[in-house]
Amino acid sequence: MIILLHVLVATIYAICAWARWPRGGNASARLPLAGQALLGIGLILHALAAGQAIVRPGGLDLSFVNALSLVAGLAVLAAWATGMLRALPGVAAVVLPVAALCALLPPLATSSHRIPFAGGPWAAAHIAIALVAYALFVVVALQALVMTGLEKRLHRGLPEQPARAPTPLLTLERFMFRLLGIGFVLLTMTLVSGILFSEQLFGKAVPLTHKNVFSVAGWLAFAVLLFGRWRYGWRGRTALKWILAATLLLVLGYLGSKFVLEVILGR
Repeated sequence: MIILLHVLVATIYAICAWARWPRGGNASARLPLAGQALLGIGLILHALAAGQAIVRPGGLDLSFVNALSLVAGLAVLAAWATGMLRALPGVAAVVLPVAALCALLPPLATSSHRIPFAGGPWAAAHIAIALVAYALFVVVALQALVMTGLEKRLHRGLPEQPARAPTPLLTLERFMFRLLGIGFVLLTMTLVSGILFSEQLFGKAVPLTHKNVFSVAGWLAFAVLLFGRWRYGWRGRTALKWILAATLLLVLGYLGSKFVLEVILGR
């Protein structure tokens, strides 16, 4: 039954991805209401499936595949809630198929990373804020990639595509940096709470691990980007490079370290 739930979630994401795939017509307008409702159902089912996989007796199972599925689902939720799936069909063309694949992985898990409930609700809040921040940064990175492609097309004087976002690029860019700012605040809260209250949350002081080093490096990269945007008006390719580099550091820090430890080293 649990496996069928994951398959159903992946199927819904795949259908929504196909409906929004950029093509000759306006893909996002094919099923304006039914498509939104279907995706909402998929998100609810994904939450149920992720909850069953993660919330286990005695603790939270945040193994690599569970964390990957949860971050992918949160990325879809963030893109859907902020309107990016409709404003930029290219974002939907990437995030939905990836989320469909990630939703199928939890039943295949061979290892677990159990976090006991001893930390209480504060530990759960710390983890939740971190995962939401990661999901927002994934959406920002995808938005930056799609917008850069559209900008290049305009600079080359190519005709506009019918599925092109109706919202002006400058408006989308301002919204992207607001979303990035929210993610940066959440990431800051995650790092500060992890550093100051590590012993209370997890029963030990902050260790010098690859995860923590990459997370701090990603935070610094985003800080530099936001300062450059405020002071020098960074945008376009410059902003894209910083966004991709900082997001990659965060992904390497959290999911990358989990992949190495659990999948490659089998710990």
